[in-house]
Amino acid sequence: MELVILICFLCYTCLLFGITFLTSKKAGNDAFFRGNRKSPWPVVAYGMIGASLSGVTFMSVPGGVYSGQFTYMPLVFGYVVGYAVIALLLLPLYYRLNLTSIYTYLEERFGGASEKTGALFFIISRMMGSALRMYLVVFVLYEFVFRAWGIPFWVPAVVFVALILLYTFRGGIKTVVWTDTLQTTFLLLAAIITVVAILRQLDISFVELLRRSSEDGYTRVFETDPSAPKYYWKQILAGAFITITMTGLDQDMMQKNLTCKSLRDAQKNVMTSSLLFIVVNLLFLSLGAALLYYANAAGFALPVNESGTVVGDKIFPSIAFSLSGFTAIVFVLGMVAAGYSSADGTLTALTTTFCYNFLHFGRHEDDCEKVESTVVDKKGEKQYRLSELAIRRIVHVGFALLYLLVIVAFRPFHTQSLIDTLFDVAGFTYGPLLGMYAFGLFTRKQVHDRYVPVVAIVSPVVCYILRQHSEDWLGGYHFGFEILLVNGMLTFFGLLLITKRK
Repeated sequence: MELVILICFLCYTCLLFGITFLTSKKAGNDAFFRGNRKSPWPVVAYGMIGASLSGVTFMSVPGGVYSGQFTYMPLVFGYVVGYAVIALLLLPLYYRLNLTSIYTYLEERFGGASEKTGALFFIISRMMGSALRMYLVVFVLYEFVFRAWGIPFWVPAVVFVALILLYTFRGGIKTVVWTDTLQTTFLLLAAIITVVAILRQLDISFVELLRRSSEDGYTRVFETDPSAPKYYWKQILAGAFITITMTGLDQDMMQKNLTCKSLRDAQKNVMTSSLLFIVVNLLFLSLGAALLYYANAAGFALPVNESGTVVGDKIFPSIAFSLSGFTAIVFVLGMVAAGYSSADGTLTALTTTFCYNFLHFGRHEDDCEKVESTVVDKKGEKQYRLSELAIRRIVHVGFALLYLLVIVAFRPFHTQSLIDTLFDVAGFTYGPLLGMYAFGLFTRKQVHDRYVPVVAIVSPVVCYILRQHSEDWLGGYHFGFEILLVNGMLTFFGLLLITKRK
């Protein structure tokens, strides 16, 4: 079985590189960073499903039904509100300023220190979040495939990162827009085929499966306890602001939108994606209910850790591998697609952010499509320097190595549901971005630019302390994803304190 899985993986990778070959012809920096502004919006909208869901939804959302039922859905409802804000407020700003990196706005609004602060927080946030998503893919494939061969964990990690580096090296975002359509297709097929296999195994209809799952308590949508972390109003509010920050203020996600031909196309893309996310997340939650119902009906023992606690992230793979060889293969291809779709855009966005916000690409004349360029010094002598094209390639490789390091380093710390870990990271690192953009968009005040990094660091620290002691200080209240909103508000008020006097 392991050999068949390896062959299917190689065939899928060859298909991916075929798309890469077609999309990266004559691709220079403009194609790498902006896709030449020629991407069809339906292609971007469809591909963004895979980029947004990735391995976290593929594994943790179905597995999370065991402990949280369908209480993830109010968060998804909040996504729709967040996407509306992006379409009506942020996209017009980005297109009006003709931005390649969205953090260039912070320099125009506040200054260079603010620009670098925003860009650095994105780099930390996206590096951690995407690496955790990719880690989950490598972890599952290692546990169910490579471990039986005696291969160390770091070997598949190196292979995956190297492949992603290769197919994004030339075409960048232009390639990612098209390869993400392939990733989305396989990711969705894996979920659908697994549900169909379970229905056939149990000889029941999908409607009957949902009815029985509801009777077993797996489909509860709304948590009505206000003190609970997943109280539904908190989930809706958190979902809106998570989308605004993790999509609207995220270079990775917005870079795809900014490849559309016009603002109107980009807005259609965003609103279409928001509606598709509702359907897709319902699919994955239904998959989780189907997995749990199958486990109960067939007497399948759910995977547990050393302390006897059920590991939600392992429920899907363990049942997929037990159903049949075909579902095992489909699952692996879905996981591979999820990993690729999470990492390819991230590497491109990290490279873009560093090049534009730290190295200031596009702000001086340079033959950016050549490896070397020449300049003439004051004495009239020619000197050689690396062009923007060569620098971009070096930066791209550097981020791939850092990405690999984070994946391998996280291995000893995989002790909880990875989706919770991901949003923990996002709540503390995206909060300052939310506060900075809100201050820039809704006020006309100027700040002392050099103090902005201090505010951006203090706010997450205060939020971390507040979250650790909230149950004692706030009468049992426990912060969930809404800590992101608190973080943004603290940053906003911190910027008020450093406002310049007229």
